[in-house]
Amino acid sequence: MPDATHHRRYGLIIAALLFASDQALKWFVLGPLKLVQEGAELYLMPFFQFTMTHNNGVALGMFGAETDTARWVLTGLTAAIAAFVGYWMWREPAKGDVTGLALVLGGALGNITDRARFGYVVDFLDLHFGAFRPFLVFNLADAAITIGVLILLVRAFLVRDPQTGPKTGMENDNA
Repeated sequence: MPDATHHRRYGLIIAALLFASDQALKWFVLGPLKLVQEGAELYLMPFFQFTMTHNNGVALGMFGAETDTARWVLTGLTAAIAAFVGYWMWREPAKGDVTGLALVLGGALGNITDRARFGYVVDFLDLHFGAFRPFLVFNLADAAITIGVLILLVRAFLVRDPQTGPKTGMENDNA
């Protein structure tokens, strides 16, 4: 059975690779592709394109930070949440949970970096089927956060640890 150091290293590597990939992809979109202006588009496939969006809020654009003060409060709040996720990941013994937490942490760090650098999060991935858009415009960090949360939810509700299993209330505490 791998020790906690292995899981920590694994989680940090996943989070760092995701953060680096997210920032590299955003650099490519803003730099060489020059999709800087809000609403700029680059059609890639009939169902997928890059559409530049400056997201001032958090999930689904909620809690928009329109002023510098709101921007830094939101940045600080999301950084505190990321620190909590990092702490949880560091202490988590289950590799599956570490994977989900690493995805959330790496994605959060990517979006926090955007907010600190630009004042908004760079979103550009636009999946659509004709006029039907099942998602808002998003980025790699957003996708990782969503997948990480789904992993944590599935594991919390559907996966049982074989060592502890569900409690029945019949255990003898004196044993």
